[in-house]
Amino acid sequence: MYWCKIARSKKEFDEIAKLNYTTFVEEIPQHEAHESAMRVDPYHEQNTYLVVLSDKELVGMIAVRSDRPFSLDRKIGQVEVHLDNPGKLCEIRLLAVRKEHRNGRVFFLLARALSDYCCEEGFDAAVISGTVRELKLYGQLGFRQFAEPVGSGDAVFIPMITTRADYAESVAARLQAKRRLFLPGPLKLTEELGRPFTEEAMSHRSSTFQAIYQEVKEKLRVMSGASPYLLSGSGTLANEAMVAQLSRRNERGLILSNGEFGERLIRQATRWQLEFDSEENQWGESFSMDSIQELLGSGKYGWLLMVHGETSTGMVNDFEAIRELCKEYNIKLCVDCISSFGAIPFSIEACWLATATSGKAVGTMSGLAVVFSDHEITADYSLPSYLDLGMYQHDIPFTLPYSLLKSFGIALKQYPERYQLLQERFEYVKGEIGTWPLMAEGFPTAITIRSIEQFADFPQDAHLSGYELHAQSGYLRRRGIFQISCIQPGFEKDWAALQKFYTIYFTYQKE
Repeated sequence: MYWCKIARSKKEFDEIAKLNYTTFVEEIPQHEAHESAMRVDPYHEQNTYLVVLSDKELVGMIAVRSDRPFSLDRKIGQVEVHLDNPGKLCEIRLLAVRKEHRNGRVFFLLARALSDYCCEEGFDAAVISGTVRELKLYGQLGFRQFAEPVGSGDAVFIPMITTRADYAESVAARLQAKRRLFLPGPLKLTEELGRPFTEEAMSHRSSTFQAIYQEVKEKLRVMSGASPYLLSGSGTLANEAMVAQLSRRNERGLILSNGEFGERLIRQATRWQLEFDSEENQWGESFSMDSIQELLGSGKYGWLLMVHGETSTGMVNDFEAIRELCKEYNIKLCVDCISSFGAIPFSIEACWLATATSGKAVGTMSGLAVVFSDHEITADYSLPSYLDLGMYQHDIPFTLPYSLLKSFGIALKQYPERYQLLQERFEYVKGEIGTWPLMAEGFPTAITIRSIEQFADFPQDAHLSGYELHAQSGYLRRRGIFQISCIQPGFEKDWAALQKFYTIYFTYQKE
């Protein structure tokens, strides 16, 4: 199994020095021989090394460096003189692979890891001194010549450059193995869900569109027990429309928060200048029903706003219990169900408003925002027209994308069976993940894992190897956690591959 990581240990740096010597002293006579059979690069302290391993053997490497001058600057002068607005540059050096592992899989894996790393670091382009004998390979990796050759004899080099666009059009990018996704969204589309995006566009005023629209609304009504309003936008737009309705109520409210998405609701309500208090727990800490009952019993509040599935901490808040308290004290309950809708079966009945999206657990592309209501909403001309749910009561006031609506309808037809599929996946993962440092495992579609010391670099190295864990969001990084979601199509096969990678990775790390 080939996989990629950033070199960090002395053992890896020693292996890099050996490969450096084999390639650039013995094979390409660029430097003098030495009895140690090792060559430490003069820029070693400034280099970041991306390495490829075959199981536990280091078989390939490439070095990335942004400090100036580049080695190529010393050969041809400042490289920018030869380039047209290249942007932020780095230099690629020491591309080397052991002879017995020189195949497309290794080179393409290195190329993708390089592209990923450069994007993360904000580089727009990378330059390299390419060897004449490997020009075809460099071309396949996305590099192109930008200046005259330098050097002599067996050590002639071609100044070359690649950009993000160059790599995207390269043979390496086209033939690279597809990434394995473990994200809670966006989702890869199955062939069935992707087919509507290849069909001709259709007006949202047509009778065919209206029929699909009504079918989708009816399925949403059956699944939720409430009336749905569909808007073109993300789940955040659905929450914005929900908060806009709260702005019509001349009452003070209470917002509950125990994670990133609860905090987002607080920020949205603040922007709308709503009058509210907030009950802010530590991230991942369950709400105290006694405390909430005391607050609601004070008579100060007319509405309560909360998140059901708090994916930032991997927990499901007990909104059913809170709903009963809201009924008791005649409080309007509003719930962000963006991550939980479609993940587990539940009713939104007796919720004043709730939100969902076409993406996430439902399984299609994000882009349709859903607001559920237990009451008829009238138009309010003091609200921005696009957010005024009253305008959506009896008509489609603004354009909805036909392809997305149709794909959403197909996805909804997978219910209620999809609930069982997601539950089976989740239970299987829980049974397989025993040695991982879990933070929370209560969320029905995602496992939350602490990035303790031995896991600190795992998400990045997994990313460089083609495994996309949910780890890039700022709120996850700040708290040292990452997540694995089981909502993507083909999850079972991808999970087996990730488990194999995990085993090899940590066996290697311990040696």
